Amino acid sequence: MDTLKIGKFIARMRKEKNMTQEDLARILGVTNKTISRWENGNYMPDLSLLKPLSEVLDISLNELLSGEKDISVQKANENISNITNYSNLVINKVLKNIYITLMFLGLFLIISALLVTSPESSWGSIYTAIGLCMFIIGFNRCLKKYNIIWQWILTLGVTVLCLGLLLFFDYLNVIENKSVPRFRLSVTYTSEDVIEYDALFYKVFRINHDTPNEYYIVDNSKNYNVSTVPKSPFNRNVSGIDNLIKYKNKYLGNNSNTGNLINSLPLANYGYAFEIDGTNLIINYYMTDWYYNDNLYVNKALIYNSVSLFSLIDNLDNITYNFSGSSYCVNRNNIVDNYPNYSKILNNDEINKNTFNKYVENMMNDDSFIENNFSEIFEES
Repeated sequence: MDTLKIGKFIARMRKEKNMTQEDLARILGVTNKTISRWENGNYMPDLSLLKPLSEVLDISLNELLSGEKDISVQKANENISNITNYSNLVINKVLKNIYITLMFLGLFLIISALLVTSPESSWGSIYTAIGLCMFIIGFNRCLKKYNIIWQWILTLGVTVLCLGLLLFFDYLNVIENKSVPRFRLSVTYTSEDVIEYDALFYKVFRINHDTPNEYYIVDNSKNYNVSTVPKSPFNRNVSGIDNLIKYKNKYLGNNSNTGNLINSLPLANYGYAFEIDGTNLIINYYMTDWYYNDNLYVNKALIYNSVSLFSLIDNLDNITYNFSGSSYCVNRNNIVDNYPNYSKILNNDEINKNTFNKYVENMMNDDSFIENNFSEIFEES
């Protein structure tokens, strides 16, 4: 369809009717600029305006589409074919814009779901799935120029790529931000303050959830379950031996190292101050011991802190823990003589992390162990 020829024909017929562009625009309900674009051959009139335009210019529809008067039957048939093709072109263009809009809306929904909703909420994964479906449908519909086989190959490839990216960034968020997986197969709750999140390729255990000692374990091999996963009443990521061992030092007088070690141990989150007197350490906690001793938490922390400090600082002899309610004193001999299996923790003055976890960390879950040994280790005043 020759738009330039049609445009010149519209201009000529308008002038024969002694009409200005403004007059024609007013009759058809369009702007002067629209008439100018038609006559310059930049645009074709909208399909809905072809018949009104031909009536105003006193020409037939076939003459308008041909850009000349008195056309033959063959030319009329060509016009019918051209208008059909043009109609299909316009419809396809509109549909393509709709599909592209659908893709962008899907992306917007995915990004909004990831940014706004919490990973713990199932709504985030639901909205993400809806957004992904919108994006894939829009993408598939934009591939009409390809044959059906290539359409579905490309659609499947993009679907797999999108799913892979979502799962990868979800895993990255779990590792970097100590979070739960957003895209998970199931969630298992227990009465032991442990929540198990089963993702496609790994598991995440949320331990001591909603407490100051909450921590996460990412099980990439899916070896653990809620019964076998390592549990501690403390924040294992901060107070576990894997983190504490970097503070091992021969001398208590290394204030910076000693301060960092104490800050990584349980009870530090309540606030404290410490003093060093030769080989003696005094820690003043800003809390009342009995008030926070639910489930023997303070007793467990004092035993754990003492074993850790004596194992990690070679010349430490005595520790005094002061609370607003009372004080507890312990010396190295008390730990060596009264803490079960203490000698197995050290191997030539080096800490064996596996035995530490077995004989120290794991024992903090045994209330009877704490009750039986606390009074043997500490002197209370």
